[in-house]
Amino acid sequence: MTIKEKSARQQTGNEPTDEQLIARFQQGDAYAYDLLVKRYKDPLMNYIYRFVGDRTDAEDILQETFLRLYKNKHYYREIARFSTWIYTIAGNLAKTELRKRRRRSFFSINNYMSTDKDFELPDKNITPDRYTDSVITDDEIHKAINKLSPKFRQVILLRDIQGFSYEEIAHIVNIPLGTVKSRVNRARLRLQKDLKKIARD
Repeated sequence: MTIKEKSARQQTGNEPTDEQLIARFQQGDAYAYDLLVKRYKDPLMNYIYRFVGDRTDAEDILQETFLRLYKNKHYYREIARFSTWIYTIAGNLAKTELRKRRRRSFFSINNYMSTDKDFELPDKNITPDRYTDSVITDDEIHKAINKLSPKFRQVILLRDIQGFSYEEIAHIVNIPLGTVKSRVNRARLRLQKDLKKIARD
């Protein structure tokens, strides 16, 4: 279940919203923190793992994300959705891990990065599950996403895997809305090309 689907369920049911839970936690309700962890553990793990490509590193980043939530709960203000705030923390930690890898390893992630400037492309509303037929496995899609440079990988995960709006992604990644749309479309086109090649092989 994506963040969008969970939010819709909260609005139509009796479940407290994320914003209500963080407000309770800020007032000292430890159980509200546990509920937030339970609610976000799996979708965040999915996002971080697909971003950094290593389960052990992803688990460490997930724990650090929740630790920062615990220690810095009073920094949250309800000017943005809680999901935007927590994904910003996780995304920044994931990018820090990738920068550390570049320093540690001779083979840099920059080998995958494009030097082209971002440019606008029309949104064809193509999502990963529409790239090819059922011949393509989830593992092959994951490998194709991993080949994207971090800036493209992050936005495609947030948009097409996690279900965030373009506006929310702009807040999480801290880039202009137009750049978000450009990166999402460029990432989709690259994935479409790679997955079509896999389907032909």
